Amino acid sequence: MILRRATGTDKSVKERKGLKRKFAAYAGLTLGLILTAGLFAGCGKKDTAESGNVDVDLSIFAAKSLNSVMDEICAAYTKEHPNVNFQNNYDSSGTLMAQIKEGAKCNIFFSAGVAQMDELQNGYEAGSVVDDTRVDLLNNQVCLVTYKNSGTAVTSFADISKAKNMALADGTVPVGQYTRVALVNSKMVEGDASKPQDISDSDISKALGGLEINSCANVGAVASAVAEGANEIGTVYYSDTFGYENQLDIIEKLPNSLTGDVIYPIAALKGDNTTADELEAAKEFIAYLQTDEAMSVFEKYHFTVNE
Repeated sequence: MILRRATGTDKSVKERKGLKRKFAAYAGLTLGLILTAGLFAGCGKKDTAESGNVDVDLSIFAAKSLNSVMDEICAAYTKEHPNVNFQNNYDSSGTLMAQIKEGAKCNIFFSAGVAQMDELQNGYEAGSVVDDTRVDLLNNQVCLVTYKNSGTAVTSFADISKAKNMALADGTVPVGQYTRVALVNSKMVEGDASKPQDISDSDISKALGGLEINSCANVGAVASAVAEGANEIGTVYYSDTFGYENQLDIIEKLPNSLTGDVIYPIAALKGDNTTADELEAAKEFIAYLQTDEAMSVFEKYHFTVNE
C-alpha cells in the first residue's frame, strides 16, 4: 500500500500561498514600523538631551544663610523641572571654598562674600569658575541681635562691650569678617579692615574690655546660640532672623558704611568630571534665580536684589 500525504486541493494550496504572502507582507510592515519607531525614539532622546530634560544631579555649595530660601526655591524648581535633582551643601562660605579647592564636586557656588568667589575665580587646581556665569545676585545686612526678653544693657553696636558674652562667627566666615570690618571702622578694635580674617577673637575681647567671645563656625550657629539664650548678643544677617521672630530681637541693623556691601555672588563651576548636561543645567538654574519668581522668594527671606 502506498501512503500519500494529504496536500489538499489546488484551491487550498493557492489559499495557503496567499496567506504566506500576506504574512510576509505583514511581517515586513511590522519590522519597518519597529525600525521607524526606534529611529524616532533615538531622535527623541537626542532632542531631550539637547533641551536639558535628561536627568541631572546638581551639586550646590551655598552659604549657610541661604539654607532655608534655597531649599524652598529648589523644591519649586524641581516641580517644574523633575529631571533636576539638587544636592545642596550649606556651610560658611570659607569652609565651602576650601572644600571646593580640595576637589569636592560642586556645580554651583553661592557665596555670602565676594572674597571667597574672587579667590576661586583667580584659579584653583581642582577646577574653575565658568566664564560669564558669575552674578553678584543679592544684598544682605548685618544685624546685632539678642534673645527675647534678654534684658541686655546693649542698645546699639557701639556699646556691645556692655554684654556679658557674644556669639561671633570666626574670621573665615563672611558675617564674622563683616563684623570685624565694622569694629575697625567704628574704631572699637584696632586692625586692618582689608584683612578682617587676621583679627582674632582675643584681639576683639581685649579691645572690648574682656567681653567673652563664643567663636562660631557659621552664621547659623550664631543665630542658634543667641536664640537659645546661650549668648547674650551676636551678629547675624537680616535674612537669618527670618523664622526667629519669636526668639530674636534686632538691636541694630548695621549700615553698609560700617560693614561694606554685603553681596552674595553665584557662579557655575566645572572640573574634570563635570558633564555637559550638568553645566547646561547649572547655567539654566542660575538664570532662573534672576527671575521675578525667584526674587520674590528671596525678598520674603529679607534679601534684596543687588542692582
